[in-house]
Amino acid sequence: MQMLYNSDSFVVVQFDAPGREPGTAASGYEIVDKTARREIYLQGALAERFERGVQELVRQGPSQESLDEFIAGFAGAAQQPLVLH
Repeated sequence: MQMLYNSDSFVVVQFDAPGREPGTAASGYEIVDKTARREIYLQGALAERFERGVQELVRQGPSQESLDEFIAGFAGAAQQPLVLH
């Protein structure tokens, strides 16, 4: 688990876990929308699309606003309420 991004609106954490096949890994991203108090976990093709989009933004030298706007496009599908332990 590695925190990749933390703003006033969002937290993005990357998770790496063993894959189904020996010697493989499965990664995913958890996005927490602090304002809406919801979270979503991205994996598979959706996680890959998120990663490619972030990499492209980083190459452009993004502002926090542009990163938040990009992340909001994925966080909009969040249905899981944020639960604090």
